[in-house]
Amino acid sequence: MSTISLRIPESLHQHLRELAKREGTSINHLITTAVAEKVSALSTEDYLAQRAERGTRAKFKKVLSRVADSQPEPYDKL
Repeated sequence: MSTISLRIPESLHQHLRELAKREGTSINHLITTAVAEKVSALSTEDYLAQRAERGTRAKFKKVLSRVADSQPEPYDKL
């Protein structure tokens, strides 16, 4: 485990206190969870960008060619 010193505005700190109390958890846990969610979102964005770089229109068309030519279900029509 690592320790960091964090300076945040008093208003945000107060809001964190209230949220932590309402959630029945510690401020530390709340911040750790928020940071983990942000890291996950940014990592996912990077992963998807890398995957997109590997794609081509030819590969896309090849995959689409395997889909049966049929009408959508009535509930799925625009």
